[in-house]
Amino acid sequence: QVQLVESGGGLVQAGGSLRLSCAASGRTVSSYAMAWFRQAPGKEREFVSVISWNGDRTYYADSVKGRFTISRDNAKNTVWLQMNSLKPEDTAVYYCAGRRGNAYTAPHEYDYWGQGTQVTVSS
Repeated sequence: QVQLVESGGGLVQAGGSLRLSCAASGRTVSSYAMAWFRQAPGKEREFVSVISWNGDRTYYADSVKGRFTISRDNAKNTVWLQMNSLKPEDTAVYYCAGRRGNAYTAPHEYDYWGQGTQVTVSS
């Protein structure tokens, strides 16, 4: 089993930055695609970004492209999401997710989830 724990969320003003971390334990996730999703109140969980198992491919939702950067360090079993130029519409609970193999953007493709970390962007 893989346990994922997110951290780094908080309250930030519009235009600010946050760096989310996702620490994996239980087993190595070096062969896993790792993704970030988010869910705002009253909305469905949506894809934010994903990184391939070796980090050579990354994908982003159009809404965050150019502002967010996903990265990983397999030696540390950790994935990060650097969020810059934050907007109020980025406010949501952010979830880390993992799956063995290929990277996908649909939540149902992922087997392992963290508990989420709240990001609130004030205007």
